[in-house]
Amino acid sequence: MKKYNLITASLLTLGLTACGAQNTSTDNENTAAQVKSAPGAPGVEPFWAYAGKTGIGTSYEQYQKGQYSDSAATGDVSKVWFSIAKGMITETMFGLIHQAQIKDMQFVVTGKDFTVTEADELDVTIDYLYKDAQGRPLSLAYIVTSTDKQGRFSLEKHIFTDPNGQTLFVRSVFNTELEGLKAYVVVNPYLNNNGLGDFAKTTEQGLVAWEDDNYLSLQSATPFKAKTVGFTGESDGINALKTTQALNTQYTNTGETAGNVSMLAELGEISANTTFDLALSFGKTQQQSIQQGEQSLAKGYQAVLDHYNGKGEALGWQDYLQSLKPLNTMVEQTADNGKLLYTSAMVLKAQEDKTNAGALIASLSNPWGETVSAKEGSTGYKAVWVRDFYQVAMAFMALGDTATAKTAFEYLEKVQVNSKTPGNNGDTGWFLQKTHVDGELEWVGVQLDQTAMPIMLAWKLHKANVLSDEELKSWYSKMLKPAADFLVDGGLAKILWNDTQITPPATQQERWEEQEGYSPSTTAAIVAGLITASDIATLSGDDKNAKRYLDTAIKYNNDIESHMFTTKGNLKGENSDGEYFIRIGQDTDANSDTKINANNGREGFNKKQILDGGFLELVRYGVRGANDESIVKTLPEYDDETLEDNLQVKYSFSFDDGSGTFAGYRRYGNDGYGEDEVTGTNYAEGGSNTPGQRGRVWPFFTGERGHYEIAAANANNALDDAKQAQIKNSYIKGLEQFANNGMMLPEQVWDGVGVNKAGYKLGEGTNSATPLAWTHAEYVKLVRSLSDKQVWDHYPVVEKALK
Repeated sequence: MKKYNLITASLLTLGLTACGAQNTSTDNENTAAQVKSAPGAPGVEPFWAYAGKTGIGTSYEQYQKGQYSDSAATGDVSKVWFSIAKGMITETMFGLIHQAQIKDMQFVVTGKDFTVTEADELDVTIDYLYKDAQGRPLSLAYIVTSTDKQGRFSLEKHIFTDPNGQTLFVRSVFNTELEGLKAYVVVNPYLNNNGLGDFAKTTEQGLVAWEDDNYLSLQSATPFKAKTVGFTGESDGINALKTTQALNTQYTNTGETAGNVSMLAELGEISANTTFDLALSFGKTQQQSIQQGEQSLAKGYQAVLDHYNGKGEALGWQDYLQSLKPLNTMVEQTADNGKLLYTSAMVLKAQEDKTNAGALIASLSNPWGETVSAKEGSTGYKAVWVRDFYQVAMAFMALGDTATAKTAFEYLEKVQVNSKTPGNNGDTGWFLQKTHVDGELEWVGVQLDQTAMPIMLAWKLHKANVLSDEELKSWYSKMLKPAADFLVDGGLAKILWNDTQITPPATQQERWEEQEGYSPSTTAAIVAGLITASDIATLSGDDKNAKRYLDTAIKYNNDIESHMFTTKGNLKGENSDGEYFIRIGQDTDANSDTKINANNGREGFNKKQILDGGFLELVRYGVRGANDESIVKTLPEYDDETLEDNLQVKYSFSFDDGSGTFAGYRRYGNDGYGEDEVTGTNYAEGGSNTPGQRGRVWPFFTGERGHYEIAAANANNALDDAKQAQIKNSYIKGLEQFANNGMMLPEQVWDGVGVNKAGYKLGEGTNSATPLAWTHAEYVKLVRSLSDKQVWDHYPVVEKALK
């Protein structure tokens, strides 16, 4: 054993590790300071990066027969995604869309007596590198400018990926009038989607980190002046730069203990317009990752950027936007001349996995990331929820991207419970709550809206001639009929932790995944799903089930008010008359005084005290008319800003441009999914819920309300030019105002209630999740709805069946 340790020690002195023996590239530097293994393993506890992204990006790739392929017109498929937050490059993914490989990449500047990192507070602006004459983005390539608050230097970063490689390309341009300033770059690898399992070393080409067969390399077009690796917070070199403005010790490897590692390189001295081109590249071997970077750097900045943008012969993001035929007409109904619309189209497409075509994720972020441990892998929101998925697929339809909508629909078979689903010992037909993009199970609650929505999507695709009659009949047999049967019969959900008998229309979880019972939004989807299933069954020659589905839908529909509309409400607001839709009830008497369950740190309340906007989905899908009494009677309570803060849902926002007041809505009263209003801490910071947690305003409800206004105007034959302009300048503009400087739309925005520890501005996105695909999808659909003068995801067949 002693002999083994001596051998190992000798290898480490030479800058090798046991894992690194297969990677023979080593530095030729011979100074004693550069042949040490870094101490301090495993480094500080790892956490994810800030979730309020101001930019995300990946290359545009074309399908070949509904799949991503290297032989498609766009060439080799790049499977690299990046994000930007607080001016820094944050989680960057390679392989599957949820597989983060770094936490962040930041630059450092030193002077004679100061050191500034990008993690320090700099003045930051973000814009797009490629725009049209109207200022609309034409690709997801960014220019981020960070300025030292004392005016000593500025840093401009150009960020995009190589469309034909596995490389994040970063150009950094420094400007300073001072002498003796140096620039450095630091990367914190989180290979294989966790922050503790990594090794790192220096090589002749640059810096390399790895875990198992996951490799990344950092290379520069000009040789690094110095380089070191270490353990984050212990031997990463940043503390040395902050205290001495120099790398006193340079380590060539991190030894044989895995941990939270760091890679740091000196770029060189800076002056005016000092430019460094860097490649952060990925592969399944060290050689692959290095070759990918070398190839990108050899092509050069302009060639890679032009390809990414789609300039000239290359196919890129500009080509995708040009393929969206309705876009030019839709721009007329935006309040910002189409800037957010163009951005939303690309953001939605960018949040699709490229190994599992059609897998649409909820957000390229980990909610409240900087206080969420990264010791183990986590998908965060980089996963599939069928409900969010449906919203995005319908947005692709609205944009005219029927290919992605169809591919997405076909993907859904992967996440439907069947006899072969791992661990399933119950009934089949329902769709899984949350999965990885490859179908791996994650959460297994039954949400009946998620079982209805694939049927609704199929009906829409068929009506748009995206699915042929024969295709629809085939999908009816293998996917849609099992789903419709479950909506009628229910069944036993017995998989992983779940062992529950489901009896529709009561759902195990509603759209907020927190309560069981009878929900207006879930029931709206169930009724619409069964009526569209009946229509599909008729086409498929299954008249028996067509009648069964329709009869069941009518039965569920007839019970909506008695189950969910109270006439004995107890809300104390100026506009409450005691008659309104409740959020959810766990019994069938809407007037009973039963409590709903505690959730997210909040105690359970009498169900009649909790409002949400789910009743508006009844109108959207055609289950209720916009002028139906139960709908109209609920609006005053839903809009009542005199309710106590904990029960209030609507909040009004004014923004810096002074252009008016815009409506925003929380998910529901007594929501606890957000920052603590007493302490200001993040949601579940420290790993447990707190009683003061408060869910904030979600911007997509502004879109939901805008959709209702379109439906109501049509019901009253009042959707004239003036009304159209009013909706545009209230709801569409409101959503545009909620977007951040990178035009990313958030999950939640700050509502002004409670302790504001993070210093958010009113209406600014919080650290929950940005960009949220659902919010971008709702914006796209609202613009299309106003452009068409009718609600985009309305189902006339539902309205007709229930008359």
